[in-house]
Amino acid sequence: MTAEPPSAFAYLGPAGTYHDEAARAFAKRLGIDDPQLIECPSLSEVFDCVDRGKCEYGVVATENALEGPVTATLDNFAFRSSATILGEHVLDIHHCLIMHPEATLNDVKTVASHPQGLAQCRRYLNDNLHGIPTVTVASTADSARRAASDKSIAGIGNAFAAQLYGARVAETGIEDHFGNQTSFALIGRQGHVPVLTGSKFKTSLALFLQADRPGALLMILSEFAYAGINLVKIQSRPTKQALGDYMFFVDIEGSTQDLEVQTALNCLRLKLREVKVLGSYPVE
Repeated sequence: MTAEPPSAFAYLGPAGTYHDEAARAFAKRLGIDDPQLIECPSLSEVFDCVDRGKCEYGVVATENALEGPVTATLDNFAFRSSATILGEHVLDIHHCLIMHPEATLNDVKTVASHPQGLAQCRRYLNDNLHGIPTVTVASTADSARRAASDKSIAGIGNAFAAQLYGARVAETGIEDHFGNQTSFALIGRQGHVPVLTGSKFKTSLALFLQADRPGALLMILSEFAYAGINLVKIQSRPTKQALGDYMFFVDIEGSTQDLEVQTALNCLRLKLREVKVLGSYPVE
């Protein structure tokens, strides 16, 4: 198998997904005008491409403002991958009604999209396409591809996918909740040198307890409070070892180069089974 170019980006395909859009945004920030983009069938495959050195970068969604954390990404960071986070990009999610270039609403017999795309546009569908059956497909990009070739299918996705597949954007901003955003992480192989600069930093951690006991979470939070460090996010996930056994993902303000962050992490290492630094990176 031929090795991919070092600057290649692996992302969750197919072409035209929000992951594709985020990968192009990261490439632009890195000054790469014509990035090599590698479609992957799953988020785990994106991590594998990076860990095995098949590509230099991977792009994975971490959290959506409406749906919450992307658990597949969290589980890869915690249990499967040694990849490090190099940067973060927040993408505004604007859904469009996508149709065949010659189709009208009267032609539509089915609305197809990813389950989240359908769920996030329920009000629009009820008001404008009431009674039209919906079907779920693998991605919003796939719905755009289907709409481009079939007048009877309307898709829900981004304008980028519509343009890519030769479909028409019939209406924009059809999402029920405005302000919907998804955060994406740029990942690289363990030990990858920093590639982005900034004045504000965030550090992402995976924390594993020695044992589940009263006050364990308070102990973690107290170490950051004593050091004067602000927590941006905390999220629990099962360790997959026993029912009720959990670990924690924590995002904090600051860099691992900061003395107060180093002090807090060193204290936690004395009290926890494992402190895994997922990345320390600039935020936009």
